[in-house]
Amino acid sequence: MHKSGFVNIVGNPNVGKSTLMNALVGERISIITSKAQTTRHRILGIVNGDDFQIVYSDTPGVLKPNYRLQESMLKFSRSALSDADVLLYVTDVFDSYEKNEDFVEKVKLNPAPLLLIINKIDLIDEEKLVVLVEKWKELLPRAEIYPVSALEKFNIDSLFSRIKDLLPESPPFFDKDQLTDKPAKFFVTEIIREKILMNYEKEIPYSVEVEVEQFQEDDRLIRINAVIYAERDSQKGILIGHGGKSLKKVGTEARKDMEVFFDKKVFLELFVKVEKDWRNKDTKLRGFGYSLD
Repeated sequence: MHKSGFVNIVGNPNVGKSTLMNALVGERISIITSKAQTTRHRILGIVNGDDFQIVYSDTPGVLKPNYRLQESMLKFSRSALSDADVLLYVTDVFDSYEKNEDFVEKVKLNPAPLLLIINKIDLIDEEKLVVLVEKWKELLPRAEIYPVSALEKFNIDSLFSRIKDLLPESPPFFDKDQLTDKPAKFFVTEIIREKILMNYEKEIPYSVEVEVEQFQEDDRLIRINAVIYAERDSQKGILIGHGGKSLKKVGTEARKDMEVFFDKKVFLELFVKVEKDWRNKDTKLRGFGYSLD
C-alpha cells in the first residue's frame, strides 16, 4: 500500500513555520530569518519513501493585508486550508490566539486531521508549557498537540511519524526524485531575498523583490544575473551602499549559499532598479509569480 498526501503548514508570522518545514523535509527549502513575513509564496517541499510521499506546503504567515502583495500572501495561506490532507497549525510559546481569531475559526471548521504544533518550547519551562497546552486544548479540542523545537529538531521524529500515519492511501503526486515544485530560479531569488532581510533594517527588506534575468548552467558553473527591485530611489541608494559595499556583501553571502544549495560554483551579478509602488501593481506582482485572482 502506498500513501501520499498534502500536509499544509499554516499559522501567524514568525512562529517558525519555515524552520519546521525545513526540519521535516531535511533540506533548506524555505527562507528563515528572525523577521516576520519572510515567506511570500506557497512553497512545496517533497519527502519520499518507498511506500509514501509527503508534500509539505509552507505558507506565508496570516496577516491583515495593507497592500496588494499582502492580499496575495493571505490568499496562499487560505488556499492551504482547502486542499490539505493533514493540516499543521503552528504556534509558538510567545504567540497570541487573538492575533487572527477568524483564521483559527476557519482552522476549527476544516475537516482535515489537525495537528497543533507548539514551537520554540526550548525557550520556556515545563510548567508554562503545561498551561499553554491546556489553553490550546480548549481552543482547538479536536487537535492533536505536539510541543516541538524545530530549530533544535526536538520531537520532530514523532511528529513526522504521526504525519505518515495520517496520510491517505494514494499513488505519488510527483516524481519520486523530486524535492520541490519550484524551479531553480525561485531558490536564487529566495536566497538573495534572505540576505537582504538579514543585512538591511526598517522597511527595506519588505519593499524589494528579486527577479532572475539570466540563469545559465554548464558542467562546472552557473552564471546568474539578478535584479533587485526597490520602490524608491532612496532605497536603491541604501541597497547599493557607499561604494557599492552593501550590495557586494549581499552578493557574496548569496553566492556562497547558492554554491552549497546547487553544489556547484556560481558566478552572480546583482543589479538594483527602481519600480515605483510595485507592491500595488497587479502586472508586476503577476510577473513576480503572485496570484491575485
